[in-house]
Amino acid sequence: MFDYSQEPGRTINNIYDKIIATPLVSIVTPYYNGSKYLEQTFNSVQNQTFPWFEWIIVNDGSTGAEDVELLSILSKQDARIRVVNQENQGATAARNRGVKESKTEYIFFLDADDLLVNTFVETAYVTLQRQPEAMWAFADTVGFQEQEYLWQKEFRSENMPQENLLPYCSMIRKKVFDDPTVYPNESRNQWEDYQLWLRLLSKSYVPVHIRLPLFWYRRLKSGALAKIEKDPKGKKELENKIKELAKDVHGGLRAVTFGGNCRSEFSKPQVWEEARALPFRNKKTRILLVIPHMACGGADKFNLDLLKNLPKEKYDVGVITTVQGESEWRQEFQKYASEVFELPAFLFMEDWAGFLHYYISTRDVKIVMNLSSYWGYYALPWLRMKFPEIAIIDCVHAEGTFWRAGGYPRVSAALDFVLEKTFVTNDFTKNILTSKYNKPSEKMQVVYTGINEKEFAPDIVSKINVRDKYEIGNRPTVLYLCRIVPEKRPFLMLEIADSVRKQIPDVCFLVVGSGPQLEELEKAINRRKLNKNVIVTGNVDDAVPFYHAADLFLLCSIKEGLSITTMEAQLMELPVISADIGSQYELVDDSTGKLIKCRQEEKDDFDSREFPKDEIIDYSDAIVEMLTDKNSLNNMGKAGRERVLSKYTIEKTIETLDEEFQRLFMDEAMEKRKKLAESISEFDASVADYLVVYQEYESISSGANEPSFWANQGQTGSVYYSAEKQLQSIYSLRSWRIISKLHNFLRNNAVGRVINRFLDIFRFFIK
Repeated sequence: MFDYSQEPGRTINNIYDKIIATPLVSIVTPYYNGSKYLEQTFNSVQNQTFPWFEWIIVNDGSTGAEDVELLSILSKQDARIRVVNQENQGATAARNRGVKESKTEYIFFLDADDLLVNTFVETAYVTLQRQPEAMWAFADTVGFQEQEYLWQKEFRSENMPQENLLPYCSMIRKKVFDDPTVYPNESRNQWEDYQLWLRLLSKSYVPVHIRLPLFWYRRLKSGALAKIEKDPKGKKELENKIKELAKDVHGGLRAVTFGGNCRSEFSKPQVWEEARALPFRNKKTRILLVIPHMACGGADKFNLDLLKNLPKEKYDVGVITTVQGESEWRQEFQKYASEVFELPAFLFMEDWAGFLHYYISTRDVKIVMNLSSYWGYYALPWLRMKFPEIAIIDCVHAEGTFWRAGGYPRVSAALDFVLEKTFVTNDFTKNILTSKYNKPSEKMQVVYTGINEKEFAPDIVSKINVRDKYEIGNRPTVLYLCRIVPEKRPFLMLEIADSVRKQIPDVCFLVVGSGPQLEELEKAINRRKLNKNVIVTGNVDDAVPFYHAADLFLLCSIKEGLSITTMEAQLMELPVISADIGSQYELVDDSTGKLIKCRQEEKDDFDSREFPKDEIIDYSDAIVEMLTDKNSLNNMGKAGRERVLSKYTIEKTIETLDEEFQRLFMDEAMEKRKKLAESISEFDASVADYLVVYQEYESISSGANEPSFWANQGQTGSVYYSAEKQLQSIYSLRSWRIISKLHNFLRNNAVGRVINRFLDIFRFFIK
């Protein structure tokens, strides 16, 4: 659920000292009596991670004294701001004046009431630097204030005549404005951005689409779009003008998009030339977390808790992600991280190492911590070679026997020579790393995925009464809270519920969560007529009321590390009945609940719908026994809370990490990694190729990208993209324009459609 209240620019961060370097980007803002929202826009610009800009605000004849005065005040606060005054000529003329006054190669259009996520300018600049064929870059849009929506439409040039798919706020190469017909002043207040994109597309220019919601577009009833909607005649004239311009737009043009794949085959990691050190005000230790995504899960909660709870006065933490999508918690991470960069959204994989090098160099990062990023692991030897002074550590959450021959534990052990410390979040995984992969025990440290005991306590007053809302009443209630996915065995839960209701007819199993198997589970509940005994709520924002409503907690997974929901349940003084898997034995025993033997194997039964009868009986007997003994329930609940408080709180986790981070900068540790970097450098070509080969494997195995498709046809990704470039050049030929007009006639004209049908019939018979 997107949080529209999390607007950028509500506060100003002031993270940089005075900027005196030559600008690389020109932000251009037309301004007319716009003081009402300018300060928030100002804050969002000041908070940009990329400070190498000039901001040209063109005062288009403002008449309000307060509006003019605010420009003077803000320009005095920041020497990068230049106010240019002109008589009122409209937003288009103001932007053109800003372009004329600019000193850089990149123009970034921003209106005085709109907002930017703090990484937008840097992301757009970086992606245009790496994609020279693209003429501009745009991101997904958040509409806010009087209309709330996410605009994430895919760009296709053939759809542009019907709808403007592109936001006005974009970074554009300045050279496109060398042609004065591209953005004429006469387009004032006439969907001028729409006209601009159509003119650029008519020249076969293509954009980069950054698939991230980085631009916040303030929707107002008094805005330019609203005014056009109130003038039907003027709107009709505009639509006709758009149709006329659209005739020159070539179909088949696509934005450059990314997806976690390589575009160039066997491309070596590069060190980028442009990497200015950022002038931070503070002298904190800067940490980079390299993670796969920001999904809703246990490992992601650990990462988020690090961001929330590491001492702000000592550490500044940034985040880079390496897996496309799966970012339900993006806004939560943005709230606590200094910055978040999602590499698959704005770079091809062959550029990721270059960005990582750029990021570490510009931020003077001291610690790189890899947390379950598979790509991140393979980049670590190259990083060690390039940065002898930084500390490189990782964190492993669970064993992965049946994924990539061992998953993260295997690759962590394989790359142990570049890792100074490996944190593991449970004892079971540590034992796997030692016994199966021969990772030295002394290089590992258990740090639990700690829980905030203040957020989960039995005396917390719930916001809702779950028993009333779901008409549970006083029925004995079992809570099953998890993602509805194969590893959680939701269909075993259903068998258990069916077995328990035969002994306790009014029992209620409260299923809280969502996932790919939810729909199938709900159908199974209906089919087996378990609706009265199994209540499904879907995802919830606050789990506390559901813990409050339950008598005990059930976990029947086939695969776990150390379950966070088990800790939460125990802090809420719920007994836990759990599968005896992973490191659950650390939390659950006969004093806090019951461990049940898992009689299935992940390799053979991962997504099974059939379950051992003995296992079902073990679970149902344990549940019935507990639900019928209130004294034992209470005692187990209190013992469980004490267990978690003893060593599983977030406070203890952060305390351990802080101590270990300090040890990383002892003289002995620093000298050791410098020597390691020197020895690795002797094999620099092999180290680079190690990453290259992995990237080729990953790009091909993804199966969802165009280069992989063509590779399966006997062609390579580079051939595909070479052909795509040739296609774009064909679009600019005069003969192609004639063909395009013919196609438009056949598709859109009544006579043309009749001719097209005859052609289809003709093609059918000649096959």
